[in-house]
Parts: sequence; structure tokens; C-alpha cells
Amino acid sequence: MTDQSKIPVPPSGPSLIERASGSFDFRTMTRPPIADLPPAPKGVSAPVVQPKPAAQFETTVPQVDPQPFRGVFHPIDRAHLREQCLIEPESAVTGLLEEFRIVKRQLLRTAAESREGKGAPHGERILICSAHPGEGKTFCAVNLALSMAAEKDTEVLLVDADFAKPSVLSTLGLPGGPGLMDALADPTMAVEDCIIGTDIAGLYVLPAGNATGSDTEYLASTRTDVVLARLTSHAPNRIVIFDSPPALAASPASVLANHVGQTVVVVRADVTGEAALRDAVHLLGACDDIKLLLNGTRFSTTGRRFGTYYGYKE
Repeated sequence: MTDQSKIPVPPSGPSLIERASGSFDFRTMTRPPIADLPPAPKGVSAPVVQPKPAAQFETTVPQVDPQPFRGVFHPIDRAHLREQCLIEPESAVTGLLEEFRIVKRQLLRTAAESREGKGAPHGERILICSAHPGEGKTFCAVNLALSMAAEKDTEVLLVDADFAKPSVLSTLGLPGGPGLMDALADPTMAVEDCIIGTDIAGLYVLPAGNATGSDTEYLASTRTDVVLARLTSHAPNRIVIFDSPPALAASPASVLANHVGQTVVVVRADVTGEAALRDAVHLLGACDDIKLLLNGTRFSTTGRRFGTYYGYKE
């Protein structure tokens, strides 16, 4: 596994640019008036219709229990997160936290629209990728998962899909174990048994699993559809985030793009070239919704300084 702490990250945390908006639909229930009931036959007394209490006409949202994950639970060292400039749950508001709050909003909106049948399917599956190594894809994937887990109505599953050089577990300080590749290679293995629970409410992790020289072929098999479907079975509010290998360094990213509804390409300021970015986007073209995330900027032309409103100072 790679040491995530070696990924170059600006001391003040990277700056990210994203816009978001949201909308809600409200539906009401109506009841036919009593006057519209058919008249009673002659010689038969008309039934007395007692109006139901108003409380019985209130719209309720059905509660759906998520598919339980049967893996083990492990605590996450908050100090380890802080050392790597990652979001620290239950901590004070920082500029990094505010920026990822903005980034996640549009992704969550797209996922909600996808569930309603609008746009591309599987909007709840989000692929985090980059053109080359060292551009901050794992840094952004982990921070995005931590930020989304803070949502009151959202559960997050972070999947390490960088099978050659997995780093999600070391970033979060979690132990190794079987993972996604093992579930794809072994039809008798339930992917739910590989998932690791954490003491961060709403955050689960699926390791990459044992390395194999046929990772791309396993991802392209029909079993992948079955395994990925189980990850969101009976859990309409679950978001699945895939940390994939760089698109121009390994082939699994282009295959994973066939199974997700959203792709976020991390672009490192002053590092990622335009030609490399165009090639990466082309390889990920199986996903119709590709967004770019600017990472590692040190200067804002608008003077933006998120977090200072809450008293945080860089």
C-alpha cells in the first residue's frame, strides 16, 4: 500500500471549485368529497359516512432499512486524519470542510435526480479519478466521503478500487482484509462480508482486496453488475464512492466508468496538463456525467477564504 501522507498537499489544504444547487418536490394527497358518492338504492338507507381524522391524511415518508453490512467495525484515529490534512469529523469548521461542503452538494443533487429517473442511471455511484498519480485523487475521495457521511440522511460507502496501489485503508488507519476484487473473483463470497464499519456515523469502507493480474477483466465481467447492485440494495440513501487508479496509468478506471453515474476528475493546479486531461476525459467517456475538480490552488482571484466566517484562520 502507498503511504497517503506522502501525497503532496498544501499546508493549508487544497482549494476546490464547484457549484451546486438543489430543488425539492412536494406532493399533496386529496380525498373525493362525500357528495360524489353514488346515491343509495330506493328502500335502502343511505350509509352514514364518518369523515376520517385529518391526521390520517398526512403524507408520510416510508422508512427503508438499509441492507446490513456484516463486516467488522474499527475506530478511525482522528489525529491520523489531522496529520494528513483531512477533514476531522466533529471538529471545528475549517476552510477545507467548507470547500468540500460545496463540492458534495452538486454530486448529491445529481444522485437524487438519478433516483427519480432523471438523467443517467446510478447517479449514487461516484468515480473519483485523475489523469496521473500524485494529483490528489485519494485525498479528494476520502475527504468527499467524510463530508458526505456528515449528511443527516446519507450513508456513504468508500470503495478502494485502486487494486494495484490501494491507499484508502492506510489513509484512514484501517486494517487490511478481503475486498472488492475477492468478491468479484469468488462467486461464493458475499461482498457485504468484506465491508469495514467505522466509528464515524454513516461511513463504511470496502477494501480493494487481493491483487490480481486480471483486475480489468474481472471488472468487465457480468458479475460486477451483480456485486455493485448489492452495495446499494434496499438502501436508497447510500452513496458509493470509488477511488480508482489514474486513468492514464491503469485501465480499471475506464472500465469502472461503465458502472457509475458520475465521474469526478481531479485536476492538480500547475501540474495536470491540458493534453493529459483531454486524454483522461476521453478514456472515461463511458460515463456521461464528468465533472472536473481543481485541487491544490494557492491563489483565488475572487479573494475567497472559506471558513473564516466561522472564525477559522489559515
